[in-house]
Amino acid sequence: MAKNGKSNGNLNLDKVRNLGIIAHIDAGKTTTTERILYYTGKTYKIGEVHDGTTVTDWMEQERERGITITAASITCEWRDHQINLIDTPGHIDFTAEVQRSLRVLDGGIVVFDGVAGVEPQSETVWRQANRYGVPRICFINKMDRVGANFTYSVQTIRDRLKASPIPIQIPWGEGEDFKGVIDLLKMKLLTWSGEMGETVDEGEIPDDMREKAEAEYHRLLEQIIETDDELTEKYLSEEEISVEELQAALRNATLAGAVQPVLCGSALRNRGIQPVLDAVVDYLPAPLDVPPVTGTNPHTGETVERHADDGEPLAALVFKIVADPYVGRLAYFRVYSGAITAGSSVMNTTRDRKERVGRLVRMYADRREDIDRVGAGDIAATLGLKTTFTGDTLSEATRPILLESITFPEPVIQVAIEPKTTADQDKIGLALQKLAEEDPTFVVRVDENTGQTLIAGMGELHLEILVDRMLREYRVAAKVGRPRVAYRETITQKVIAEGRFIQQRGGRGQYGVVEIELTPLEKYEGFVFEDQTRGGPIPREFIPHVEAGIKEAMSSGVLAGYPVVGIKAALIDGKYHEEDSSDLAFKIAGSLAFKEGMRKGRPILLEPVMSVDIVCPDEYTGDVIGNLSARRAEITGVEPRGGGTSTIHANVPLGEMFGYATDIRNMTQGRGTFTMEFDRYMEAPETIANKVIHGLS
Repeated sequence: MAKNGKSNGNLNLDKVRNLGIIAHIDAGKTTTTERILYYTGKTYKIGEVHDGTTVTDWMEQERERGITITAASITCEWRDHQINLIDTPGHIDFTAEVQRSLRVLDGGIVVFDGVAGVEPQSETVWRQANRYGVPRICFINKMDRVGANFTYSVQTIRDRLKASPIPIQIPWGEGEDFKGVIDLLKMKLLTWSGEMGETVDEGEIPDDMREKAEAEYHRLLEQIIETDDELTEKYLSEEEISVEELQAALRNATLAGAVQPVLCGSALRNRGIQPVLDAVVDYLPAPLDVPPVTGTNPHTGETVERHADDGEPLAALVFKIVADPYVGRLAYFRVYSGAITAGSSVMNTTRDRKERVGRLVRMYADRREDIDRVGAGDIAATLGLKTTFTGDTLSEATRPILLESITFPEPVIQVAIEPKTTADQDKIGLALQKLAEEDPTFVVRVDENTGQTLIAGMGELHLEILVDRMLREYRVAAKVGRPRVAYRETITQKVIAEGRFIQQRGGRGQYGVVEIELTPLEKYEGFVFEDQTRGGPIPREFIPHVEAGIKEAMSSGVLAGYPVVGIKAALIDGKYHEEDSSDLAFKIAGSLAFKEGMRKGRPILLEPVMSVDIVCPDEYTGDVIGNLSARRAEITGVEPRGGGTSTIHANVPLGEMFGYATDIRNMTQGRGTFTMEFDRYMEAPETIANKVIHGLS
């Protein structure tokens, strides 16, 4: 457990768990969450996804489609522990919700389908959890489904995720025969009774399962003692090892990310959820179990460390903004150190602005409960922050800290949008602004050439949901164009270019001259700016404005007006005038130099390439691969999954994937599914580039 049990208000920090439920779409995350809320006493009736009555899927769009779209935050209690729980989406179009949740969470429950095991989106969320170093437990769900196979599912975690799963339970029966689970640490049979499975009955292991249970126990024992030197010595000395010692060692190994305890059950049939809650308390970290958060002092650049302690200076990260049409702007935040009280003033270190905290609320999906204070290690939301956005740091003005922000993938698909009526004309801008504030992967821009408003997102479903929300929440009816690919532009050779902005109109003029060197970066990623001037041909105060001018010019390339990526810009020379030089002159000069360099640098068009995973019956594999090849796909592998199905891995240009959902259904008689996520940008073939540049696509 936590080392010293420091207090957060009336709650010990070692009794707090901040965790998320993550999984592939349709693995049963929301169903599992509903049972957690019921058994912890948060709800008095279990909601069902298929009935549209779940607590965390509260949006109309979620209930209609039976999918999670936005990460919902819930607080509940189990065994005197406060659990701050976030139910995240499984659909790749809403991956930003998973990303920002994992950034502020301490632990995770990863839900797997007992028939399919690890699915493509399971791999994506697992990688995201790895990136943020989030300890996790695994729950093999749907053990009552025909074809459920616990051993196979655990093996897929080991093989596909390169993880170290440790089953601490095994099922009693599978598919239609699934009746309960065997707890390997206590060597007891667990079954469920009561109308909603609220009673957990402990019993003796059936005779026909005892041999298997003992074999699995010894395997579990060996896996745990491998992680603990003291237990290894005890084991070799043939000393008795208690259940408590095994649990403590398993907890330490889980917190270190060395292993992942695996449980099983059927959320829909109300079996197996209470042991998952016990595992959350027993094996997932409290805020004191995770390393102190580190950031930088924005004034000195020094590294600053903050511990999960109310007595330390405030350090909090805003991870989500919700524009509620009724109550206003709601900002979700995680406090890493110090405390926030209602009505207090805080410093937004990211934007160097003071903010006043209005109401503080604890969230129960779409319901709110007012609270006075939020201490270290806790998650809550506030109303009243006007200029704070996702990824911003809140701290004390006298003891500032800047935490690492949250990085999000670039949008890859865009559509033109326009209001249906004149009445909608005035409202559409505000609605788009509010939605863009909420969702960092939703970008709004105006095409300079056509004057059209373009919205960009992570996929067709993502944009469809956002347009639907405009109509329902903001009462704005809009016409949407055909989906278009979010191309990019870059250069292919190193060039030197000059930008001159000189104006004399009597009195004070404008004077700025810069010379820059543009170099293409590998993999067509990112932007780097360097000041290589020596001897001060340009005063230091003008250098940031040259960079700002270059960045502004990068928003629109020279081929077809798409944003520019994958370039290093080095300022190598320039000239200034004692009286006429200004910030604006050097900003414009930087912009002109960049445009000139783009024209000289053999510019090319880049197209987004998606990583696509298709799961289909073996008899259709040939047809699916043939269809993918016609879409300019690079097939990277075919992996048998068992049960007569295979996964086809491919990289496919996004422009070739529109309408694929219908095609895959037709090709496989409705039995094929696919997931798709952005992989990288690649040079577009000349035929495609010419069509885009000349406006034919």
